[in-house]
Amino acid sequence: MSAFPPLHGSSQRPLSKQAVRRESSIARSALRSPKQVNTCQSSSASFQSGFIDLLKIIAAQCIVLHHLAFYGPMSDHVRPFAPMFIGWLDTYARIAVQVFLVTSGFLAAKSLAPAGMPGIADPLRVVWRRYVRLVPPFMVATALAVGASALAGAWMTHYSISAMPTLLQLAAHALLLHTVLGYESISAGAWYVAIDFQLYALLTCLIWMAGKLAVRRSVPWLVPCLVIGGVCASQWYFNRDARWDAWAIYFFGSYGLGVLAWWARDPARHRATVVLLAAAILLPTLGALMVDFRSRIAVALVVACALVCISRRQNHHFGPSWLRMGGMGSNVGKISYGVFLVHFPVCLIVNAIFTRFVPAQPLLQAFGMLLAWGSSMLAGAAFYRWVQLPLSRLSSRGVGRASADSAVPPFLQPTLSTLK
Repeated sequence: MSAFPPLHGSSQRPLSKQAVRRESSIARSALRSPKQVNTCQSSSASFQSGFIDLLKIIAAQCIVLHHLAFYGPMSDHVRPFAPMFIGWLDTYARIAVQVFLVTSGFLAAKSLAPAGMPGIADPLRVVWRRYVRLVPPFMVATALAVGASALAGAWMTHYSISAMPTLLQLAAHALLLHTVLGYESISAGAWYVAIDFQLYALLTCLIWMAGKLAVRRSVPWLVPCLVIGGVCASQWYFNRDARWDAWAIYFFGSYGLGVLAWWARDPARHRATVVLLAAAILLPTLGALMVDFRSRIAVALVVACALVCISRRQNHHFGPSWLRMGGMGSNVGKISYGVFLVHFPVCLIVNAIFTRFVPAQPLLQAFGMLLAWGSSMLAGAAFYRWVQLPLSRLSSRGVGRASADSAVPPFLQPTLSTLK
């Protein structure tokens, strides 16, 4: 049974001009060869993926520049020379993290519930696979941050240099529980990795719970309603209280918008369904912004709407130049997660070098900031090539070879068996 209302309603009334044009378009599409149809679908999907990667790489640049401005000390020397620019990076550039939250929700919905229907039988196995994918490169980046702090500490004294971590602190990072347990993050982006994992686990549990509630009959709107409820709870209450910022529910208002955007993006979706999903994206968020305006939520709404609009445009609206741009975004966007993970140790080392060996002149220190920015991009590309890809292959191979029960740790197997 379809997750949403049928794509075409039945009626004996004469077709309107708009309906005639739509049916004519469908007829022309039917005359295409399978190869042409597959090519069009592939190009459209490629552009969508490229657009997402382009958003992510732009957001990654903003995050790198924000940390350069926020932590210093090079930015402390540049600030009198360009106070408005450094101040903007310090205060507002961090909002770009909303791009990662929304696009992560968008892609999670594509993976977990592409039609908005429950279909997860073993939630712990799904969550374990996500953990295996996230943690190995994260711990490599954490080790780099520890080494960078030790090296930078030999050249400068600054609050951005972390103390040597304890074994419990490292264990908390490895379990992605450092924010919940109150441990100081070893690297600037460590909190996001933990939150991303929490959000993915929360969405997985919502979809699994919907399947349990609707075990005897199909309830097409149950999963979307649960997500909408989570978005409203987050935007209207939890996201307004910073005491919740170590938990997924604080960020689910943005993540859930990405989930809803995936379900609304299908050009073949029935128009009534799209209108309802668009209303679910717009109305609660606009209401929450009227009660308590938060620029981070406004940015998340804009990103979600952009994903829907871009994805719903038919392929013939995109010329070769647009498709090439999507391909470029895809090539560059692949390194965005690597940049996010390794930019902090790179920036820390460059800051230490310019503090110890370079005069404290604004232009020279500004050059140091540019050097740190460019070095972060190169380090992210190298990290993707020589760390992320090999670890991804190893984790995929290990999970693929594992049996149903061995796909999760032994201590979780009894719990998993009770959920089947």
